[in-house]
Amino acid sequence: MKVIGHFINGAERQDNTRTQDVFNPATGEASARVALAAKSTVEEAVAAAQQAFPAWRATPPMKRARIMFRFKELLEQNSDAVCRAIGSEHGKILHDAAGELQRGIENVEYACGAPELLKGEYSKDVGPGIDSWSEFQPLGVVAGITPFNFPAMVPLWMFPMALVCGNTFVLKPSERDPSASMLMAALLKEAGLPDGVFNVVNGDKEAVDTLLTDPRVMAVSFVGSTPIAEYIYSTASAHGKRCQALGGAKNHAIVMPDADMDNVVNSLLGAAFGSCGERCMALSVAVTVGDEVADRLVEKLQAAMADLKVGAYEEQSNDFGPTITREHQARVIGHIDSAEDQGARIVVDGRHLTVPGYEQGFFVGATLIDGVTAEMDSYKAEIFGPVLQVVRARSMEEAMTLINDHEYGNGTCIYTRDGEAARYFSDGIQVGMVGINIPLPVPVAYHSFGGWKRSLFGDLHAYGPDGVRFYTKRKTVTQRWPSSAVRENAEFSMPTMK
Repeated sequence: MKVIGHFINGAERQDNTRTQDVFNPATGEASARVALAAKSTVEEAVAAAQQAFPAWRATPPMKRARIMFRFKELLEQNSDAVCRAIGSEHGKILHDAAGELQRGIENVEYACGAPELLKGEYSKDVGPGIDSWSEFQPLGVVAGITPFNFPAMVPLWMFPMALVCGNTFVLKPSERDPSASMLMAALLKEAGLPDGVFNVVNGDKEAVDTLLTDPRVMAVSFVGSTPIAEYIYSTASAHGKRCQALGGAKNHAIVMPDADMDNVVNSLLGAAFGSCGERCMALSVAVTVGDEVADRLVEKLQAAMADLKVGAYEEQSNDFGPTITREHQARVIGHIDSAEDQGARIVVDGRHLTVPGYEQGFFVGATLIDGVTAEMDSYKAEIFGPVLQVVRARSMEEAMTLINDHEYGNGTCIYTRDGEAARYFSDGIQVGMVGINIPLPVPVAYHSFGGWKRSLFGDLHAYGPDGVRFYTKRKTVTQRWPSSAVRENAEFSMPTMK
C-alpha cells in the first residue's frame, strides 16, 4: 500500500517508523498509509526552513509574487487532481471540492499583491530635516496546522501570504487527508519556489508539539476544534510564539416572520448539509421567531430534504458525501440520540442511511431536529455533521440573546426583508462574521476571517489584511542627516517638533 511521506527541502522524504491508514470515507476502506513524523523529522523540516530563510527574505517582493502567480496558474491547471485528492480522502463531492479550491486560489491571488501589501508608510519632515518610514519585515520560520475538513483551502489561507511576506513555512496538515498538501508542495516547487522555503510534515500530536516548542519557529497558525485551539494557543504562547488559533463554532440563523420562506429553505439546505456539515461556518441552528414561522419552516424543510442525494465524491449529482471517519460518524449519531433522549423531535432521521454500493461508507443522512432548547447537550456541542436543529424563540430579542449567550461566536445570519431589523441585528450580535440573507458569510480574500469569543484565540484573524500583519513585524525608521558644519549641543528634554 502506498505510504504518503513528507516534503522537506524540495523533495519527498520517507519516515515510516510510524504509519496510519488513510481511508476513503465513501467505501470505508484504507486507500493509503500516511507516515507520522518523528520529532527528528519535524526538526529536519524546521532546519531546512531556517537555512532557506536568509536568501528568501532577501528576495524582492516582486520576485516572490511572480512565483505565487505561477503557482496560481499551476493550481488551476491541476485542479482536477487536487479535487480528486480532496474527494477520495475527505469524501467531499467534486463540485464542492472545486468550490473549496477556488476559495483557496482567491487567497493566492491576494498574496500576489505582495509589492503593494508590503510597501509600508513614509512621512517626510516629521521634524526639521527628519524623515520617518515603516517597513514590514518577515518573522522567520512559521508553521501552519490545518484541519481535515478543508485540506486545500485552509492551508491556502496561510502559506501563500506567509511566503510572499518573506517567511519560510512548515505545514502540518491533517493526517486524515494529507494528499492535497503534498500535491501543492510539488506545484510550488514547479513554480520555482527555492528548496526549503516550503515544507510539509505529516503527523500527529508529536509533530504538533515539536512545532509548538521548537524555538526556531516564530509563529503558528491553527484551525480546528476549540479544545485543541486552546491547547495550541497556550502552548505556543508559553514558548514565546505569535499564534492565531481558530476554534469551533455553533452558527445560528434567525428566521424572521417576514422572511421569504422558500428562499430560506433552499439557503439552509446548502448551508446546513453541504460538505456533510463538516464546515466551521455550517449553519447548524435555525432560530425561528414565533411558532408559526417554525411550523412553516419545518414543514417545508422536511419536504425539501426528501430530494437530497448522498453518495460518493465522483458522482456530481450528489449533494454531499460521508463523514470523515467511522468514529466521527458514531459521534454525530450520538448527538442525534442525545437530542432525542432529552426531548427534541427527530423530524428527518439520517442515522440509518445506507448508500447502495457503499454500504461500508461513513454516511449520515441529512437530519432535522425540532424543539431543541439551549439546555440540551446537542445544542451546546459543535456536532460537525449534517444535522440542522430548530430552536423556537418568541421574539427577535430572545433569539439574539440566545446567540450572544453561546460560548462560540464564529458566524451567524438573519433572514428578513426588514432593513431596520437587519441593522439592529448586525449592530447588536456578538459574532465575528455576520450575514444578512447570506447563510455562509465567509469573507472574501481581501477581507479577513475569524470569529469572536471561544471561536478565536489570538488578536488577528486569518488571511486578508490581518494575514499581512500576522506574518510580519513592523520596523519604524527615523532618519536625519545633520550638517557637518554645525556643531550641535546636547539635548536632555524629550525631543519634540520645534
